Amino acid sequence: MSSSSKVLQHLQSWKFTLSIFLKICLVLPPFLLLIFFFHKVHLYNRTPQFNFNHYIQHYTTNTAPAVDDREPTNISHILFGLAGSVKTWPKRRPYVELYWQPSVTKGFVWMDQNPPENETWPQTSPPYKVSANTSSFNYTCWYGDRSAVRLTRILKESFELGLKNVRWFVMGDDDTLFFPENLVTVLAKYDHNDLYYIGADSESVEQDVIFSYKTAFGGGGYAISYPLAEELVKILDGCVNRYAQLYGGDQKIQACVSEIGVQTTKERGFHQVDIRGSLYGLLASHPVAPLVSLHHVETVDQLFPSSTRVESYKKLVEAYKMDPGRILQQSICHDLQRNWSISVSWGYSVQLYPSLLTAKELEIALGTFQTWKSWSDEPFVFNIRSVSDPCGRPVVYFLDRVESAGGGETRSTYMRYGDVLEKKCNGDNYTATMRVDLVNVTAPRLTRDLWNKAPRRQCCEVMNDSNGVESTVVIKVRGCHRFESVTPP
Repeated sequence: MSSSSKVLQHLQSWKFTLSIFLKICLVLPPFLLLIFFFHKVHLYNRTPQFNFNHYIQHYTTNTAPAVDDREPTNISHILFGLAGSVKTWPKRRPYVELYWQPSVTKGFVWMDQNPPENETWPQTSPPYKVSANTSSFNYTCWYGDRSAVRLTRILKESFELGLKNVRWFVMGDDDTLFFPENLVTVLAKYDHNDLYYIGADSESVEQDVIFSYKTAFGGGGYAISYPLAEELVKILDGCVNRYAQLYGGDQKIQACVSEIGVQTTKERGFHQVDIRGSLYGLLASHPVAPLVSLHHVETVDQLFPSSTRVESYKKLVEAYKMDPGRILQQSICHDLQRNWSISVSWGYSVQLYPSLLTAKELEIALGTFQTWKSWSDEPFVFNIRSVSDPCGRPVVYFLDRVESAGGGETRSTYMRYGDVLEKKCNGDNYTATMRVDLVNVTAPRLTRDLWNKAPRRQCCEVMNDSNGVESTVVIKVRGCHRFESVTPP
């Protein structure tokens, strides 16, 4: 083909494009016209940068999120859907208000009916909405409650609100304590334009066997990306009837997600807390992952001695606000002069052992709790250490306060609280440790970018007390040096 023929061909192509362009001018607003023009230019240059059909679809609907994908995920991109009821809300409201910020967090508590007319809904709580009537749906689980149908549909009703700027729908209960900054840290790792179903299973094996290891348990909370929600709402009501025999709303959601073919993405910071008794052993050896949620806050024992449940969670949240990423993060070190092993669960507790234990032993949770359904000592989805031998138990120190130490660091103080784990061994090995009343811990604030790297437990070291006071031990938490390991001699 001659060069003149090629030129003529290009002119004819642009003449055709221009004729289409002029016709569209008569029917499209100028803004869409401009987008169409750039779309054609990108096609011609074979470097498409804009999905025109996708834009048209979402520009003309009310349910599309108006989101700038160049902006990193933040709390404004998350819509909470909390399952509540008029009966449970008055007692559980204080826990929700520990993390809820009316001008920051957005979402709703979904109620089974309108609250009493003579009561003013508090501005410190999430706004409420009343769930639609679900009496027409099937529910055949003989040991369950048909309120599960209502809870299943919270996702759909939240989606159909058509709120803008939503990337993630996060479902939880009104007895779930969320840690929003850490939730953002976790969700920001994932592309919200893909189909994601993120959460965790139960701690108790018996619960996972019944409800499936693939279920992201609803009490611990789960996150669904906007595109997955968009697909789920199309089949959700049918799923509710197809899986009428399933007990819970979270089970039904997982069944629907399975029909779409999406797999569960497990994040270890979501906690269903399907355990009975003291949560101490789990929190003192938290996984190397940001703390995202704690469920069953009014079922387990209070977290701190001599405190109510609400007071305990309030203290934990105050520490979290000082350094969100570090809350409950474990650090392990040895004092080789005194043959001590020390485990720090930042913002919660310190364990002091009068012997040298391996890191493998210290990272295993103490068995201070029982299974959810049978109240048995096992099995759990993680290993536990027995606390039956009093001489194998640590001296335990609980958080007293956290304060800023300047230079991007915090200083937290932990006090000994007597016989916290029942009666302790009083042998010679405990003489020196029992003289320690306080443990002071300094630590740099844990920045969010560290969670984008391979997870590694941070290191610590015992510092000499400048005042020479035996009743206080000073510990410095820091990042590990290259080739550093927690290895006893």
